[in-house]
Amino acid sequence: MELVYTGKTKDVYALEDGNYLLQFKDDVTGVDGVFDPGANSVGLTIEGAGRAGLKLTKHFFEILKEKKIPTHYIDADINQATMTVTPAEVFGKGLEVICRYRAVGSFLRRYGLYAEEGQALDGFVEVTLKDDEREDPPISEDALDMLGILTKAEYKELKSLTQQIGNVVKEELAKKNIELYDIKFEFGRAGENKQIVLIDEISGGNMRAYKDGNYIEPLELEKMFL
Repeated sequence: MELVYTGKTKDVYALEDGNYLLQFKDDVTGVDGVFDPGANSVGLTIEGAGRAGLKLTKHFFEILKEKKIPTHYIDADINQATMTVTPAEVFGKGLEVICRYRAVGSFLRRYGLYAEEGQALDGFVEVTLKDDEREDPPISEDALDMLGILTKAEYKELKSLTQQIGNVVKEELAKKNIELYDIKFEFGRAGENKQIVLIDEISGGNMRAYKDGNYIEPLELEKMFL
C-alpha cells in the first residue's frame, strides 16, 4: 500500500486494485482539548475513537447502500480500523457540507444576533471550503459556480443528497431517543459519469447528537446507539 494522504482523523492508502484504504485514527477535531466537530484542527486524542467512528460509519453506509443512496463505501474491517472505498474526486480542494437541525456551533456564533441557542432549523444546508488557513469559510451557490468548484446543477443535487442522508441519520438516531443537532458530510465525483457520491465518514466525530438536552461525546454515542 502507498500512503497518499495524511488527514486530521484518518490516513489514506492507495491499493493495487485502484481502490483506497482509509485508516481511522484516534485523533478528533477540537480546540484546547475540547472536542468540536466544527473545528478545523486536531484538538485531542481519544483512545478507541477510530474504531468507534468506523463502527458508526459502517452502520450508516450500509443503510445508505440498502436505500440506493450513492457512496464510495465498499467494506470495513473494524478490528483493523480500516475502510475500503472506491476512488472519488473532491470538489475543488475539498468542501464540507453541513446539515443543521438546531442552532449550535459556528451557526450560532455567526448568526447569534438573530438565532437563539438550540433554535430549530429545518435541515438547513451550508457549504464551507476546506481551508484551515481561512477557518473553513462558508461559500454560496453562486460563488461555487462562478469559481468553477461545482455547477448550479451539481449544487442542487448536493443539497438534495445532504438532506436525504441527514434525515436518514436523524431518523436512525431517533429510534434510540437521540436527537441530531447537526452533521457534516463530504462528497466527491465518482466514475466515468462523475456521479456525486458521499465520501469520508458518518461518525460521532462529525455530528452533534443530544439526549434529554445533553450532548453525547463521540465514543458514548457509539455505545448508546450500537
